[in-house]
Amino acid sequence: MAPDPAPLAPHVASEIGALREVVLHRPGRELRRLTPANKDDLLFDELVWVDKAQEEHDGFALTLADEGVRVRLLDDLLVTALSDAAERDALVSDLVTVDTVGVELVDRVRGHLCDLEPAALVDALTGGLTVAEVPGASEGFVGGTLGSRAFLVPPLPNLVFTRDPSAWVGTGVVRARMSRSARHAERRLWQAVYDAHPDFVRAQAPTWFGAEGRPGDPATLEGGDVLVLSDRVVALGISERSHPIAVENLAASLFAAGVCEEVLAVDLPKHRGQMHLDTVITVVDRDAVVWWPALPQVATCWRIHPGGERGGERMRVVEEPDLRRALADGLGVDHLRVVATADDTVAAEREQWDDGNNTLALRPGVVVAYERNVDTNQRLDEAGITVLPIGSAELPRGRGGPRCMSCPVVRDPL
Repeated sequence: MAPDPAPLAPHVASEIGALREVVLHRPGRELRRLTPANKDDLLFDELVWVDKAQEEHDGFALTLADEGVRVRLLDDLLVTALSDAAERDALVSDLVTVDTVGVELVDRVRGHLCDLEPAALVDALTGGLTVAEVPGASEGFVGGTLGSRAFLVPPLPNLVFTRDPSAWVGTGVVRARMSRSARHAERRLWQAVYDAHPDFVRAQAPTWFGAEGRPGDPATLEGGDVLVLSDRVVALGISERSHPIAVENLAASLFAAGVCEEVLAVDLPKHRGQMHLDTVITVVDRDAVVWWPALPQVATCWRIHPGGERGGERMRVVEEPDLRRALADGLGVDHLRVVATADDTVAAEREQWDDGNNTLALRPGVVVAYERNVDTNQRLDEAGITVLPIGSAELPRGRGGPRCMSCPVVRDPL
């Protein structure tokens, strides 16, 4: 009989410390709900061959497990958390309201969901719930008008990208505020995990950002814009999805808790192709990054430090003209090695679009990457970085790579 795992002790003080525990979400029914009519609203460029995506994701999870990483699946965590009746009722009440289903259906839909066993409830909340799937819902005004195929609870196909709703920094967590309405419900599911799953309740981890806030507030911030360079420096992207207000507020929180000494704020183009900081740069070794070669030309960087006593300043902000130097300082090295996604502009843009920059480090010098990014992977190999390739015919269709699909909870200190 295998021994029980040690109590969960979240800790992420770098991008490359040996990865010990991670949360993934295996693609499921939510991706089968994508259609040509709804894919844009649900933030997908194309429809997905779900069986193939599951096969590729299973290969990703197996690669991690074979390297000694404990893989936790979000659905399993939710099933355990929602075994608590009070949490189940609270979650359903938050997600199903008069403004989402109407006054006549709200009690019917809530009752239907709360009567489900936890596993079936998780399937409904992640895969979506149509009018036809709620007994009697089509007989009322809203259900009859919308039609049987309409969603009363929308599917959440972006759940596969577990990095964005939740990012760990030090011993605490950033509970992201999602920029797009199609992803707002994800935040509430992660809240259920952190507030009701016994492992996380016992861990008593502080929340650095996101405990408060409402959907629609400008201060959005997503985990793909959080890179923990070291126990001294955190890099935060100002992107299509993360607002400077949120970056400033998170920096202030990290400084107040003594989590880091400096924040690098990197202002990116506000385009889908560069939607997060980790779509253009990730750390691959103690002194090395892989980046989109256009990054230094299109990004602006600021160094943010805790304020001094003079004038009551809360923070000091200085523009940094040399992004490479700032990253080297953040990693604590004299010289930064840079691996670029090709020298040719067209090839670099193609591989950046297909998440060639979005690697997941398992330990210094060992990364998981999509196999389709042949040029970038060859360059990483030539730089002495071991690449563990995973299947990538279908998973990239949602615009996210191995880093996007993973939420590290425990990494060894460097």
